[in-house]
Amino acid sequence: MYQLKFDKKATDFLNKLEKDDKERIWDKLQQCKLNPFHFLEHLEDIEGFKLRVGDYRLIIDVDRTNLILHILKAGHRKNIYEK
Repeated sequence: MYQLKFDKKATDFLNKLEKDDKERIWDKLQQCKLNPFHFLEHLEDIEGFKLRVGDYRLIIDVDRTNLILHILKAGHRKNIYEK
């Protein structure tokens, strides 16, 4: 099973969300811990993977050696890919 690690930017964004949105994202991340590649999609322009949860996206780096899902960034789908 994979472990979760959050960057500060991702944590700050998630803390601002409504409780229902936080719970949906948390539930999806728990599912990802068991089988991440069932839910994650590889990104072409940015290194890593994306996880879609409703209108929100999480950018995730996968450390297959240490079994860590590193959540780099979280945001709304309209602006998550901006640099």
